[in-house]
Amino acid sequence: MKFNSQGKDEVTYDAIVVGSGISGGYAAMELCRKGYKVLMLERGRMVKHGEYPTANLDSWDLEFQGKVPREEIAAHYYKQNRLNWWVNQDNKHWIVKDDERDYGEDQRFDWIRGEHVGGRSIMWGRHCYRWSDLDFEANMKDGIAVDWPVRYKDIAPWYTYVEKFVGVQGKKEGLAHVPDGEFLPPFDLNCVEDHFKKSVEAKWPVRRITPGRTANLTKYIPELHHGTRGQCQARNRCWRGCPYGGYFSSLSSTIPVANDTGNLTLMANSIVHSVIYDDKTQRATGVNVIDAETMETREYFAKIVFLNASTIGSTAILMNSKSARFADGLGNDSGELGHNIMDHHYGMGGSGTYTGHKDKYFSGRKPSGGFYIPRFRNIDKATERKDYIRGFGYQGGAARGMNLNAPLGAGFKEAITSPGDWTIRATCFGELLPYHENRFYFHETKKDKYGIPMLVFDAGLKENERKLRIDGVNCLEEMLLAAGCENVQVHNQPTAPGAAIHEMGTARMGRDPKTSVLNKWNQVHAVPNVFVTDGSFMTSAGTQNPSITYMAFTARAVDFLDKEMKRNGTI
Repeated sequence: MKFNSQGKDEVTYDAIVVGSGISGGYAAMELCRKGYKVLMLERGRMVKHGEYPTANLDSWDLEFQGKVPREEIAAHYYKQNRLNWWVNQDNKHWIVKDDERDYGEDQRFDWIRGEHVGGRSIMWGRHCYRWSDLDFEANMKDGIAVDWPVRYKDIAPWYTYVEKFVGVQGKKEGLAHVPDGEFLPPFDLNCVEDHFKKSVEAKWPVRRITPGRTANLTKYIPELHHGTRGQCQARNRCWRGCPYGGYFSSLSSTIPVANDTGNLTLMANSIVHSVIYDDKTQRATGVNVIDAETMETREYFAKIVFLNASTIGSTAILMNSKSARFADGLGNDSGELGHNIMDHHYGMGGSGTYTGHKDKYFSGRKPSGGFYIPRFRNIDKATERKDYIRGFGYQGGAARGMNLNAPLGAGFKEAITSPGDWTIRATCFGELLPYHENRFYFHETKKDKYGIPMLVFDAGLKENERKLRIDGVNCLEEMLLAAGCENVQVHNQPTAPGAAIHEMGTARMGRDPKTSVLNKWNQVHAVPNVFVTDGSFMTSAGTQNPSITYMAFTARAVDFLDKEMKRNGTI
């Protein structure tokens, strides 16, 4: 039974945004700033900026040295903690419990979620890299999947637009395949990272090493960085939530700006079950919502619906939105809903010790992760590989650890407080191709406590990824050796999709409604007043962290619909 305590007018808005994470927050802010009355719906609990329970705790304030007991992991986080590093005392309150929100697997899938206001924008890695036509033209040139309906020139102005607001620190490198952006001053490389850069670039000029480009405010500019924000304090506690607003999140940035317009209504504990579709107008009219606390169902109405519930969440809502017109899910004329799941595969990396520069140390706790090595394979004829297509990039850094060789005796205390050797570490992120058979679907009988079908995942790496991984690890090993590292160790432990927390695809955009779900403006082909601007729309995965691309496409989509509404009075 559907229940609304108010009349229909009181539950009708200009636009509904589903999800409050990186793309949902951006959609709501852009709509509100253009004068639309917006209802933002978040399935998880309410969190406000500053409500970060572990943000100011020191390591000794955390139970069990920051670790979560095995019994607790086994009871609540048996899938979320397969990565072995993700669930900790300082961030577990942001992480979904598997016993409360479980899912099925034909093949292993690491579905990492953050269900609360702000979503994963609270604990994201913050790396921001533009795509180029190397990425947007890749499917067409390789003859796989479908062609992107856009090119870099279409998105470049929107990268500039969002980078100014988000605040991305970095260094211009002049690379065509990872274009420069609107950068704040970078967190410079430390002395050993700089040594690594010079050693590698001297031997392989195509392998460029640059400071990691992240959404941390190395310089706070009030006229640009609106919201509740301030300069990054280099505490490196970002995934706990930042009370200073030193990095970009929905809670510190887009939601406060949307609130200031007076046009935002935010409702937490509101699970969107499905989109309401009108067969006569061939438009969506609103959404069906389940109250997570009372289990009551409600309807909310709007002229425009933005789905930003995450790559899996938004597509699940579309799949669950069935009608006489769309028996297999809203907008699923192509049959591609739920298919083409991508992620960046990792579990490949390595480290080495460097015995030089023992007279130097570093100041602060740089939150950027040190350095980034953009893709250098298959970018032109000179770098073309015969054994695989696409490529990989690296994120890493150098730091000094403890002196583990301190002798027992009178000088032991002094010895263990002196730093040990430098260690250079890096992780390789590879591109996963868009395979139609990589998918998720609804279980035939199992449902959650809200009556929504359980999701089942069936996705994995294939031969191209396996060959790419071998080269990625070998390249890292040779770079560490070229820098004079000792005790070089590399690993290649194939991870399941989802593990990089960059899941993409499942409602891809394209030129043809017969082979794609969305058009170039992120509209559902057959239902143009429904937009999807989270990772669902991605047509290929690239090697770069995707969040800044989601935000650029989101701002572009809102600008398009606003112009259409002003021109035609409808969308």
